[in-house]
Amino acid sequence: MPGSNPAHPLRQRRTHAQQRRETREALVISALNAFARDGYHAANLEGIAAEAGFSKGAVYSNFDGKSGLFLAAMDYNLETLRGEDWNPLRKADSGAVDPSAAQNADGVDAAGLVRGFGLATLEFIATAARDGDLVVALQQRMQVMIGAYERIAAQSRPASERLPVEDVARLMAALDQGMSVLALSGITNIDGALARAGLNRLVDPFEAAGESAPIRDGQAEPLADVARVQRLIGDVLGT
Repeated sequence: MPGSNPAHPLRQRRTHAQQRRETREALVISALNAFARDGYHAANLEGIAAEAGFSKGAVYSNFDGKSGLFLAAMDYNLETLRGEDWNPLRKADSGAVDPSAAQNADGVDAAGLVRGFGLATLEFIATAARDGDLVVALQQRMQVMIGAYERIAAQSRPASERLPVEDVARLMAALDQGMSVLALSGITNIDGALARAGLNRLVDPFEAAGESAPIRDGQAEPLADVARVQRLIGDVLGT
């Protein structure tokens, strides 16, 4: 019988749902690169689709225009960078300390990706603030981000803490994101070591007060997102 030979098993055809999911993922990855490179306003949907190997119609059949695609890119970032093993209080691995290491070794600029998408996010926030529907969508994603900080705050919470963990998480998010904005504006002395010191003081101020200032050996420690992107790039290229 045709196909009965175990050496030639029948190839399982992808379902429509699988094809749609793969198309969405390819468009989101292409969008992340385009938004990081060109910014939110300058990024072109036709170019994003072409880089992913599709027509512009594929974007509109999967997302609600550019804003919907950017929200999907934000979701991807939140899921990838704020996973269960994410901890901004932990020092970056020694192999991920050099902000240019990923670019030099693999041709990918992790710091540039993070910086570029951060700038695009600022553009998007300014746009969303004038759109009632987008404000709600943006608030939902900010709450997901705060939830990740809340998990960290709960894990490291001292017994003497009286401030609700939700409030500590909001303060952590405000500090971490605010420092990222300063870094985006070109203030280069905001690095991962200083960010960790500040976040630790919010989580456990009495313990952190006895710690010494961050030690800098002449080489800046990347912000947590940059270090994580470097590791992810290494994992992908290593496979």
